[in-house]
Amino acid sequence: MPNPPFLLSDEVAEALETGRPVVALESTIISHGLPRPRNLEAARDFEALLRDAGVVPATIAVLDGVPCVGLDDEGVQRIANEDMAKASIRDLPILAARGASAATTVAATTHLAALAGVRVFATGGLGGVHRGATTTFDESADLTALAEHPVAVVTAGVKSVLDIAATLERLETLSVPVVGFGTTEFPSFWLASSPFTLDWRVETAEEVAAILHAQDAAPDDRRPRPGLVVANPVPQDEQWDPAEHDRVLAEAFAAADAAKVRGKAVTPFLLSFIVQASQGVSLEVNLKLARNNVRVAGAIATAYAKG
Repeated sequence: MPNPPFLLSDEVAEALETGRPVVALESTIISHGLPRPRNLEAARDFEALLRDAGVVPATIAVLDGVPCVGLDDEGVQRIANEDMAKASIRDLPILAARGASAATTVAATTHLAALAGVRVFATGGLGGVHRGATTTFDESADLTALAEHPVAVVTAGVKSVLDIAATLERLETLSVPVVGFGTTEFPSFWLASSPFTLDWRVETAEEVAAILHAQDAAPDDRRPRPGLVVANPVPQDEQWDPAEHDRVLAEAFAAADAAKVRGKAVTPFLLSFIVQASQGVSLEVNLKLARNNVRVAGAIATAYAKG
């Protein structure tokens, strides 16, 4: 067993044993990304979207020191209603030693999904390289987790407050493949596109599943096996109005400069400012793109399970 050990729910364990499709879901979007009580509604909605498609949801979190892959309704309520820390991979042993609870980031969710054998994971947006990282060295652990764990992550890109160009360069350096789902442009979370072009485009869940099977069949050279980024843009009619997005983003950066916010405090400051300045529009788009990612991930998991 890994250290710390993880607990599979009966539903997820049975699905993995019988070859049914499974999709991992992170808990940080529920505990930290959405306000109460909308977060509990969203958590149940994400799981229901998968179950309605014949896919088993595996929401991942750490409860009382134990990483859980798949939660019952009580567990879902806990991540929505309790004040929890955010846990990356490095935090798991500390949580285990203290018997503490935490929501898992993309990095930790990817890690635990890979340990459990879950091949597909739906999230909202990836972490990435932060603006000014040449001096702060602020780069999300999500990127290295993707380089070391064979999990396909369906994402609407990275938030536009991050350095998208540098993030794509880091993914290339880390040998993490990126495909656009119905697009050749890397999405920027609230917006369906960005100025950055992708090398590879796929049109169907079956194409993504074929890539995953090809990864599975690659010779084992004992190096960490990378995952796959499936860049899935929010539908055009559901994205934030680009002009309004740009205006609010510029205001957010100006406010951060005026407040002399620096280092790792910048991104939380920006995101909080954006929610307030957009009067909640950014949160609504966040929910829409997350649902879209869950639906696409479910289709990929179903196609992958068919072999």
